[in-house]
Amino acid sequence: MATTSPDALLICEHCDTVHRRRPLVRGDVAQCVRCRAVLERHHGMSTNTLLALVLTAMIAFVQANLWPIVTLGLNGQYSSTTLWGTIVAMWQQQAKVVAVIAATTLFFFPLVKMLSFGWLFWFARRGRRAPGFVPIMVTMHYLGPWTMSEVFVLGALVAMVKARVYFDVVPDPGIYAYALLTLMITVFAGVDVRRLWETTAEHPA
Repeated sequence: MATTSPDALLICEHCDTVHRRRPLVRGDVAQCVRCRAVLERHHGMSTNTLLALVLTAMIAFVQANLWPIVTLGLNGQYSSTTLWGTIVAMWQQQAKVVAVIAATTLFFFPLVKMLSFGWLFWFARRGRRAPGFVPIMVTMHYLGPWTMSEVFVLGALVAMVKARVYFDVVPDPGIYAYALLTLMITVFAGVDVRRLWETTAEHPA
């Protein structure tokens, strides 16, 4: 009796339904027939392209955290702040829980995610699994929903619009860098990193 290669099968991680893998073309998304969860996505970008995107995202991340986000003016006096300036101010104003959540979701989680992407893709470009591959992949799975840069950009834009009633509001380069970072994170959200399990090989001990 003929057997099917494990590489030709897809198992839904939500309901354990087994599917036969079919070739995907650009824009295709394979979904579970039972629970409609996403099984895999087609992406035409090479590993080198993804590595270049990670580098671009890191540059945008550094700029977003170093440059001021917005300048507020009132009666001829202007004040600008960075993301970390805002977090420190919230901490000093006894909003410590909010400050910790903001620092975690806007700085540490995105940083860990981009460094993990870079580490994995650096070795994957040579067909190898990076050291620490398994725990990194597990961490990436759980970090996905907790990267809140897009929520921050949307909230900042809404706050700027409302603040214009009382202040002179001038968007600074930091907010544009965060907008670029949000775009890059959206691109990475469409990359199915689970394929690295199949396209890379364990480095022999």
